[in-house]
Amino acid sequence: MRKVLYNSRSIEFKKPFGAVSTTQEIEIIFPVHVSLCATGVQLVLRRDEDGYIKYFHLTLKCQEGAYNVYTAKFTVDVAGVHYYRFEIQTEKGILFVGRNENTGNAVIGDWLPEWQLTVFKEGFSTPDWLKGGLIYHIFPDRFARIEDGSRPSHGTFNNWYQQPSIGDERGYMADDFFGGNLKGVISKLDYLASLGVTCIYFSPIFESFSNHRYDTGDYLKIDELFGTEEEFKELIEKAKVKGISIILDGVFNHTGSDSIYFNKLGKYDSIGAYQSQESPYYDWFTFTNWPDEYLCWWGVTVVPTVARDAKGYHELITGRNGVIEKWTQMGVRGWRLDVVDELSSQFVEDIRKCCKDISKETVVIGEVWEDASTKESYGEKRKYFIGDQLDGVMNYPFKEAIIKLMRDRDIKTFISSIYEIYENYPKCALDSSMTLLGTHDTVRILTALADIDVPATKQERSLYKLTLDAYNVAKQRLYIASILQYILPGIPTLYYGDEVGMQGFEDPLNRETFPISGWDEDILNHYIMLGLFRKKYREELTNEPLEIKEKEGLLILTRGKIVTFVNLTNNEYILKKEYKNELTGESVNIVPSMTALVCVINKG
Repeated sequence: MRKVLYNSRSIEFKKPFGAVSTTQEIEIIFPVHVSLCATGVQLVLRRDEDGYIKYFHLTLKCQEGAYNVYTAKFTVDVAGVHYYRFEIQTEKGILFVGRNENTGNAVIGDWLPEWQLTVFKEGFSTPDWLKGGLIYHIFPDRFARIEDGSRPSHGTFNNWYQQPSIGDERGYMADDFFGGNLKGVISKLDYLASLGVTCIYFSPIFESFSNHRYDTGDYLKIDELFGTEEEFKELIEKAKVKGISIILDGVFNHTGSDSIYFNKLGKYDSIGAYQSQESPYYDWFTFTNWPDEYLCWWGVTVVPTVARDAKGYHELITGRNGVIEKWTQMGVRGWRLDVVDELSSQFVEDIRKCCKDISKETVVIGEVWEDASTKESYGEKRKYFIGDQLDGVMNYPFKEAIIKLMRDRDIKTFISSIYEIYENYPKCALDSSMTLLGTHDTVRILTALADIDVPATKQERSLYKLTLDAYNVAKQRLYIASILQYILPGIPTLYYGDEVGMQGFEDPLNRETFPISGWDEDILNHYIMLGLFRKKYREELTNEPLEIKEKEGLLILTRGKIVTFVNLTNNEYILKKEYKNELTGESVNIVPSMTALVCVINKG
């Protein structure tokens, strides 16, 4: 029996689920209780940016018990983000129907939220090779090193187990190096394969002044401390044998001040924009008082911002023999675009076209921290998922939803947060988005999940380690959080070292070196089992739709025959029958407090 007027999350009311293409037929089923004495129903569809509005009249199809069932079938032939509501005509006037913000259910009332309908261009697709896989995010200077005698040209070269610098009287210079290199990564390929990794995402590897390398010195050269082009080619080939592809970080919003293009320190044999207004790079940057006052990213003078319409720079990145062409033709299979919301839409479209012209299998992922379907920047509604820009994004909303669930145990809010993204993103884009728990920009997940009083100073935070009790609580939550990460749509993305229990607060405290020993074997074995599970059920975890519900305090996620039970209560939950725990192989009928059970149900 129908209990609600309409719910966009159920195909009982809307087919297909979620976003649609411009040629895809939408079917709406809208039951109205006879007590409302409806004389008609219409759906009102609108767009914000151009004032577009259209009315679709629903037809009375049949009566089911106490409900008159109205239906409509239509297409939306203009790509973009649309919003819709319903109006029920009665003899006494119009009843406006909007969305319950938390459940997606229809509610009768005034000034209610509307439902979002994302419409993308027919033919928009994303590369299949990435879907259902597992990304491993490496911060190059800190993951692995094979001694080769190379040393940085400046700053300090640290012992592998030294604490990263948090700065001194000069501030934070990011000039302490640990020398992680390509040879080290190559030596770890078997380890990565054991985790089920199908793709390595590197933070920047190009020549730079700093240890994080987000201040590019030369996009066409690998940083000498990290290795050589020949070693990079070797990595690509050896990784390919193990089914592992490579994605690079494209930092195309700013360069380094110490770069061939800006050359503030005069280290390059070039005439940079800082040195001369006659420089071929001068119009790449925006000077308010040349040469010392210029626009830079978040006011950080070592990373001058590239002008959004700098044609010469765009040609360097997307032109013939340019940056993307060079590395993609070498075997790189994708690009993660740093601060993509700072780039002009035209530049993002040019990047995508360049990538796809080289190979349609090249994936383009953007750094977006919010709902990317409704992102606004520079006064512009971004059109990342319409079909001309991104394949996917870094899915921070899923990350925040998982962490909040672990800390607050608020299942209803979690379900609402997940469905918000699940409905708004085209399936092919969500399948190509990175499902995160941690990155080089965020607190380590184990630290984030702990119940602690955060030390007041950075110096104190740099030395802080969780107590045994706090560690065990965080570890228990991590087991559940990681299961959710591997079950939800998208590509789980594992930040180096999270799988062995690394800790740390904000950067650079989250960028310590990968331990040579002293791993948490329990956490590592858990991630190995997750990797095996994901590999075994890759097809289901790519193609099967997600359903999330709460039952008697139990969170249940279903994807085809895969069912995950999450018990966040203080009591054990007894299931009605026995299931096999797919991660351990054990048969169980109890979900203990603060645990998750992943099982496969053979239907039919």
